[in-house]
Amino acid sequence: MKYLMWLLKAAIFFTLFAFALNNQQAVEVHFFFGTLWQAPLVLVVLLTFACGLAMGILVMMPRWWEKRSSAQTHATAANLAPASNTPPSPLQQGI
Repeated sequence: MKYLMWLLKAAIFFTLFAFALNNQQAVEVHFFFGTLWQAPLVLVVLLTFACGLAMGILVMMPRWWEKRSSAQTHATAANLAPASNTPPSPLQQGI
């Protein structure tokens, strides 16, 4: 299984490497107010992917913080809850 995962990673790497080698043509990216940027196509694709990834992380960050603080609050409340003197049920014991 370990070798299969390495083989899969190598196949993905070589596929992306071949994509990069085949897309070295210069492309023009037109921004606002007549601004022009020329770069290889593979660089433009990589930067677009990185910007999308960063935007997705930034958009999800408030929700992650909210869930994390909620989990910490529940964990603190569970640690401070008094222990009951009732014996556990058979379902809790795993019988």
